Amino acid sequence: MSDSNTSQYQGPIIVFDAMCVLCSANAQFVLRHDHVGRFRLASMQDETGAGLYRCFGIDPADPDSMIVVDGAQVLRDSDAVLGIYAGLGWPWKAFSLLRLVPKGLRDPTYRWLARNRYRIFGKRETCWLPTAEQADRIL
Repeated sequence: MSDSNTSQYQGPIIVFDAMCVLCSANAQFVLRHDHVGRFRLASMQDETGAGLYRCFGIDPADPDSMIVVDGAQVLRDSDAVLGIYAGLGWPWKAFSLLRLVPKGLRDPTYRWLARNRYRIFGKRETCWLPTAEQADRIL
């Protein structure tokens, strides 16, 4: 997928692991609290999400980060999480103040959680699926 292909999708896209209990819960949280429909979601297990990962140099079979893609721009690691909260509006936007914490402290913590997400939070037997009302927000 080339950079021109990433711009075919409208709005920021959150690429997440639909098998991860924590990641799926976060996706559901975004869908519940993103009242203006800013974000769309793509599972790393499907073609769109895997293609976006590959486009930004991440192996979809062994991802080291969730990403938020907006055109040719990508947020990774803790910046992706904080970018999501910033995009949800108040009161969730307040969490984006954690950007004041240096990336050198935020990102190692994020990466440790990402590497251990299945062990700590669990792994689903099947991918999480959206409700019929949420389906138009999933790529």
